Amino acid sequence: MVDAAQRLKRGGADFIVIASNTLNSLAGNIEEEVGIPVIHIADVTGEKVREKAVHTVALLGTKYTMEQPFYRERLKKYGIKVVTPNEEEREYINTVIFDELCANKIKSESKRGYIKIINRLREEEGAEGVILGCTEIPLLINQEDVDIPAF
Repeated sequence: MVDAAQRLKRGGADFIVIASNTLNSLAGNIEEEVGIPVIHIADVTGEKVREKAVHTVALLGTKYTMEQPFYRERLKKYGIKVVTPNEEEREYINTVIFDELCANKIKSESKRGYIKIINRLREEEGAEGVILGCTEIPLLINQEDVDIPAF
């Protein structure tokens, strides 16, 4: 990633955007190593969440994104609390991402499973919005599928 960022800089890039939620965990390292700004996906998301006056969001993504602090900590500066699925739900979400969505397998039962998890997080954890924090998740879930704002 650093090598690719250095090539972008040499090519004249003023900033870098990483089009992967999970790989944004490396944004700080890349910015430090390369010396040009990396626009962090959680900052852009945090601004949109704040615009909607949402204070608590559910974060769905790869297990890494849901379990590591890089996304959650970044959203704190926007006054946003992040809730994540429980361990079993995280495993399910991760499996669907890698075994189905990455292989372009869109299954209605998986969609129902994701909606069930989102609804539980809304009802039990107070999620007022949901971050679809993996680029493949919108293949399965979109705003029309949930009763809370989807980011």
